Amino acid sequence: MPRMGFLGTSSAGNLTMLIEALRQGLRELGRIEGQTIAIDYRYAEGHPERLAGLAAELVQLKVDVIVTEGTSATQAARNASTLVPIVMALVGDPVGSKLIQSLARPGSNITGVTGLSYDLIGKQLELLKEIVPGLKRLAALWNPANSSHLAAMKEFGTAARALRLELRLMEAQDANELDTALSQLAATRPDALIAASDPTFDSHQKRIAEFTTKNRLPSVYTKTAFAEAGGLISYGARYPDLFRRAAAYVDKILKGAKPADLPVEQPTKFECVINLKTAKALGLKIPQSVLIRADRVIE
Repeated sequence: MPRMGFLGTSSAGNLTMLIEALRQGLRELGRIEGQTIAIDYRYAEGHPERLAGLAAELVQLKVDVIVTEGTSATQAARNASTLVPIVMALVGDPVGSKLIQSLARPGSNITGVTGLSYDLIGKQLELLKEIVPGLKRLAALWNPANSSHLAAMKEFGTAARALRLELRLMEAQDANELDTALSQLAATRPDALIAASDPTFDSHQKRIAEFTTKNRLPSVYTKTAFAEAGGLISYGARYPDLFRRAAAYVDKILKGAKPADLPVEQPTKFECVINLKTAKALGLKIPQSVLIRADRVIE
């Protein structure tokens, strides 16, 4: 029976829906966990420093392929082995992070699916601009330790200038620095917040969402889970689709394909989720032009 490893930066609880999407994709290809494929799971529980040891454990188990969640997990798996095939299910900028040579020709033991879309940030800010009257000062929460965020910060700057927004970067690498960033946000009181996608922020999504509501700070995120946790709006790739597609890469690799020969896929489906309960708490009325474009509304 072939053996697959899964390496997650976040916790099992945060990844339940995505793991099920991965399993569903495998089942559709005839690979049923416990019957036609064995799967070993390792989760860093929001502590990236644990990833190196967890990746080494999977390599020692002699797995045939490792599926990774996030840039840090993919880097840890690559550092653990340049021979074991790695399928990334969710990486923001694999080229900028130097994980692969190009999307068309990965050129290493890594391939898979990226959540990268070059116009995503621009669309997120356009949504905020429509929703928040008089939006001028924007804060961006990012993690300088996340290599994929370097490209994202350039996109933040470009999109903010295009919309004539004043941009202030707020960085946080861990829970303590997140405390500091949130305190600075409360003190400086920008008109809105955009948060880059990051496992550290994912681990504190409810806390971030509650903070933005308490401080009447409209916010936009990439992941649907933030809107579900109380954030105002999310717009981004449908992550379960990315994990389902990752299963196809696992199947091809187990049939003999080399990761270096499998082009990396970009997202084709995006989802907009609006939390009307949060909008009401913030004293905002969502324009009809935005509501009709939403894929889901939380009331």
